[in-house]
Amino acid sequence: MSRPLQTLGWITRPGPFMDGARAKYGDVFTVRLTDVTLVFLSDPEDVKRVFTADPNIVRAGEANVILRPVVGARSVLLLDEPDHMVDRKLMLPPFHGERMQRYGDTMAEAARAEIARWPLGGSVSMWPGMQAITLEVIMRAVFGLTDASELDHVRDLLQHATDWTTNARQLVYMALRGPDRVAENRFFRAVMDPVDEALLGEIARRRASPDLAERDDILSMLLQARYEDGSAMGDRELRDELMTLLVAGHETTATSLAWALERLVRHPEQLDRLRAEARDGEDTYLDAVVKETLRLRPVIPIVVRVLGEPMELSDGRVIPKGAAVAPCIYLVHRRDDVYPEPTRFSPDRFLEQPPGTYTWIPFGGGVRRCLGAAFAQFEMKKVLETIIAELDLEAVSPRSERVARRAITLTPAGRATVIARRRPVPAQAGDEPLARAA
Repeated sequence: MSRPLQTLGWITRPGPFMDGARAKYGDVFTVRLTDVTLVFLSDPEDVKRVFTADPNIVRAGEANVILRPVVGARSVLLLDEPDHMVDRKLMLPPFHGERMQRYGDTMAEAARAEIARWPLGGSVSMWPGMQAITLEVIMRAVFGLTDASELDHVRDLLQHATDWTTNARQLVYMALRGPDRVAENRFFRAVMDPVDEALLGEIARRRASPDLAERDDILSMLLQARYEDGSAMGDRELRDELMTLLVAGHETTATSLAWALERLVRHPEQLDRLRAEARDGEDTYLDAVVKETLRLRPVIPIVVRVLGEPMELSDGRVIPKGAAVAPCIYLVHRRDDVYPEPTRFSPDRFLEQPPGTYTWIPFGGGVRRCLGAAFAQFEMKKVLETIIAELDLEAVSPRSERVARRAITLTPAGRATVIARRRPVPAQAGDEPLARAA
């Protein structure tokens, strides 16, 4: 198949394209796209070899260079060793443990505020709603914005930038032109310069804030973080990491939430079970629902590494130096020898056994595993439990929504549209019926 035809299949029908290639060629196959050649890997043993290889040899930063115009050269996504680990250690603490738990109320409040704007009683598109919620969480928990006018201004700029850079035509343009030429393009600069101005301005204001030490938003924590030599992040470094957190934590988490709701409304018995557990203050099944959603509908289908040295695969084949290998999240998650009935939505599978390190990889793996993985799952659980407590949800159609591409992400083609109604408020003990009270 020619490069143009492979590119067309990869862009327009990614799921059938990957399924068909594995059925024809096996767990290792080469895809030649317009701008890059990728060696897809879906054997967990080969995935393990990539994720456990020396990061100086298997390079992720080099593979992510297309993102440089948006996230910047100092983004943790673009750094390779040793710089990557230095910055990763600085950024990791707010995304785990007690610090992360502090953002739970912010996440629930953002969900309730968004629900209040929905036209309940009819069909509601969950995907844009989830985007609004996750962007609000970024604004408050990550950037630490609270002033209403500033929130509105920065939110509008970031949403415009997100929409522009995830447009399919813009992505093709960026891939073909290369990051350096894209970064100098006047249309691109018209989108990104106002974002940079707003973020750099907020960083400067926050540095001068007298209550910096008392704040618990992630920007304030990063401003106070120090490298081993005692130095702090510069303004441009902070700007790049803030954009990284937006790119990695906004669109992806929103899409995963939309997929979770799209799956649950087509499995009402699982939705009822989830709601019953939530009423009892438990989250075991909720955690399984999140994991199964991320397995069955991974938002990003592959991760990519550029080989600095040849790599031998489990079957003895050797991938040459300079090749780009792509552990395929989508195909690994659909192995029937790991996940019986792999196309079935079954959260119970994660109650029976925990996810495997190299067979459940929605956040990648190894030292490059997404540093916001715990944060994203925590946010998904907080938003889902808020929505199911507030609303009754039904499927608009029994047919599943097909997978559609939005730039590098795989989204619900029907925007995860459901019928949503406000749940009745439970009667309180001691309440009298209205007729009797009258």
